[in-house]
Amino acid sequence: MTMQSLTDAAPLKTQGVAVKSSFYLAMRILEPARRDAMYAIYAFCRAVDDIADDEGDRDARREALDRWRYDLDELYAGRIRPRSAFLAEPVRRFKLDRADFEAIIDGMAMDVEEDICAPDWEKLELYCDRVASAVGRLSVRAFGMVEEDEAELPTAPKLLAYHLGRALQLTNILRDLDEDAARGRLYLPREALAEAGVPSHAPHAVLSNPALDQVCAPVMNRAREHFEQADLVMAGLPKNAVKAPYLMAAGYRSILERLTERGFSPPRAPVSMSRLKLIGALVRHAFL
Repeated sequence: MTMQSLTDAAPLKTQGVAVKSSFYLAMRILEPARRDAMYAIYAFCRAVDDIADDEGDRDARREALDRWRYDLDELYAGRIRPRSAFLAEPVRRFKLDRADFEAIIDGMAMDVEEDICAPDWEKLELYCDRVASAVGRLSVRAFGMVEEDEAELPTAPKLLAYHLGRALQLTNILRDLDEDAARGRLYLPREALAEAGVPSHAPHAVLSNPALDQVCAPVMNRAREHFEQADLVMAGLPKNAVKAPYLMAAGYRSILERLTERGFSPPRAPVSMSRLKLIGALVRHAFL
């Protein structure tokens, strides 16, 4: 298979990965080139996230992430390797910034270096910026919020990536408490634990503490604030460019609402997004 045929086949490969995403519908409604770029961004994130979540040897996982860094070196030098060929066309067409791909890897490396337990707010902010807002900075180019010849992100798209990325990631953290604890991780901030009078940073001990709702409250409030700020930014952007992020926000805001209704006392039933809210957002925004 030639390099051109590898690149041509990439959207078929990445769609198969993206179809498992909570954001698949939001990606699917984009015009073809933008849709394929989002599939590629998601496939890259999925690949490095799987490395971070693997429970194998840490050195082997570091090496696996470093191989992706090498693939990025080659890609941005114009030497496309088969494994990363799916990124070639989106990078070329939408001027995707290598620094954002690197930031995502750096975020995954934080999970490889240690099982994060009760980081302070500053460290949690850094983590959210790398694993979520960096994805947003890539995505806003694919959404059509940036002129294709602009090297620097304008203020509004950058702010959207900042706020929506953090809103989504904080919602993920609250939704996935038990799943993360099974891996020995706890992303709730230590300041919130201290304010709620929870002395332990051990994941399962925290999740069984009667004060867990109090610990989660400031995280939920911060997620809501980021959703609100993202809404304000999207209101000032072209409607056609924000249809996908509107759907992403609507789906994840419904998760946050369901978490609020359910609370955090055990047993914690799994929470998913509301299909009704997602369909409502689709009707309002997808066909603009």
